[in-house]
Amino acid sequence: MAAGRGVEKKVGISLAGNIQRAAQREAIAASGSTSTMSPPGVHRQVRRTHVPARTCAWQLDRGREAPAYVVRLGYLYGPASADLRAYRTAFRLGRPYWAESARALQYHLHQLDAGAALLGAARPQNAGKVLYATDGAAVSFRRLMDAFARRVGRPRPLHLPLWSKQLARLIIDEQHMQQVALNMPLRSPSPRVPGWKPRFPDFDQGLDQVIQAWSSQAEVAAARSPDRD
Repeated sequence: MAAGRGVEKKVGISLAGNIQRAAQREAIAASGSTSTMSPPGVHRQVRRTHVPARTCAWQLDRGREAPAYVVRLGYLYGPASADLRAYRTAFRLGRPYWAESARALQYHLHQLDAGAALLGAARPQNAGKVLYATDGAAVSFRRLMDAFARRVGRPRPLHLPLWSKQLARLIIDEQHMQQVALNMPLRSPSPRVPGWKPRFPDFDQGLDQVIQAWSSQAEVAAARSPDRD
């Protein structure tokens, strides 16, 4: 999907509930491929978008055609992320994961910030532009997931050793292994979406919000349970 006239008409999508899935669908369609993460023994199909994938922003003016623009997002994560839920299960079971090298630095983005970036880019003056939306600092997949593991009760998550790469390919998707090995520049990609700033500028703040959101959801579910006294 290239920048041009006739962007897809996605009017009416609920931003709060569907931003991550919609952004991933657009990124996957634009890049022409899908990517997966595979927590050993949990599941094989968890989608992950990445910075090089082109995400076409939506028309928000009753579906009227206009020149397209593109927003390139960092790795998406958030409370609705199927990948994080799968890793949570894997960590609680004590399963190791493919962490790659701590030197492979990448940019990430909370799904709420992705939604704000896409909306912020929906301006006539951005027509035909390629813009970027990432958090503030590049960190390795290993650092991000280790921090997440500690938040779900696994203070010392197990890593599959790098020397086991050939064997690991039997249980881990090759695209995922390639993506987590990508090393991004230390300087944030630009130009960024004008006037947009991430609500969660680093992964620590973003992961804290994920855990808080899950806790709130669990409390609501417990309150609605018919077995509750």
